[in-house]
Amino acid sequence: LPTSSEDAIKQTSDQKEVRREAPAVTPVKTGEKSTFLSPLVRKMLDEHKLNPDLIPGTGSGGRITRQDVELYLAAPRKETQTVSEPMVEEKTKSEPGLKPTAIPTDMPGELIPHTSTRRQIAAHMFDSVQTSPRVLTVMEVDMTKVLAHRRANKAKYAEANVNLTLTAYFMAALARALVEHRVVNATWTDEGIFTYNDVNLGMAVALGEGGLIVPVIKQAQNLSLMGLAAAINDLADRARNKRLKPDDVRGGTFTLTNHGTAGSLFAMPIINQPQLGILGTGAMQKRAVVVTDEHGNDSIAIRPMVYLSYVFDHRAVDGESGDNFLMDVKKILENWSD
Repeated sequence: LPTSSEDAIKQTSDQKEVRREAPAVTPVKTGEKSTFLSPLVRKMLDEHKLNPDLIPGTGSGGRITRQDVELYLAAPRKETQTVSEPMVEEKTKSEPGLKPTAIPTDMPGELIPHTSTRRQIAAHMFDSVQTSPRVLTVMEVDMTKVLAHRRANKAKYAEANVNLTLTAYFMAALARALVEHRVVNATWTDEGIFTYNDVNLGMAVALGEGGLIVPVIKQAQNLSLMGLAAAINDLADRARNKRLKPDDVRGGTFTLTNHGTAGSLFAMPIINQPQLGILGTGAMQKRAVVVTDEHGNDSIAIRPMVYLSYVFDHRAVDGESGDNFLMDVKKILENWSD
């Protein structure tokens, strides 16, 4: 797992309570299999003439989700079966929505074939950019209290075979803030914003030339700092050793990515659909900043600072809501306490 530079809504209206049930789905018979399809998934299947019997469902009760269809379309294969057509040979290797680009023939070079993972990443990223009107907001965080806590507890965690990385603190701050900002921990649907009861945090793990993968820590809001650190260690290790299970990468409601491992200060990461936001952490640097004491006196001090880059889906999250969420993450980190 990438680490930072040191180690690296119950929402109610005045008259009505907002319903929290999942959007209604419609039962559809296809062949010998009865599949429950949401209107959006049904539309995607119709547009691409896909047979739902051929698509593994990862939703509740095996229901086919939008991401299942996207991954099926992105997966490289020589043959595909539609609802009304027999098996036909695929005529192009380009990804859905991506314009085919001819291989240059007038310049010397080498063609590096796309892997299955790279094709899926390309299709997923392109779809995300086309789906969400994105907004970026950036805030700077003083990590002094976090680092002090880490220094005081790292050895104790090590005795329990847990590596206390800064990622655990970012995850903990996110889990706490997301509980209070339910519209951020949600998914956009045509019927409304579906908010999740649990905070399932995805963490982007770089796999070198193999691309990246996003394992998920389920019910992160119920875990202590040590519990989060242990889960991070476990998932990162199994990700790099290709020992993740399918369930380990499903069900994420928000994602954290650390782009600061190579020195990047802040960035504009791409939202992991169908989530509504992603938080990027930059490289930690010691900088001269103005601090104010309890008496209102200003002074210049050298502090370990980190930029937090929060990208959100403007269909669901407004600028004020997004800034309020990020400000709470900032406050939790700057006033860290167990």
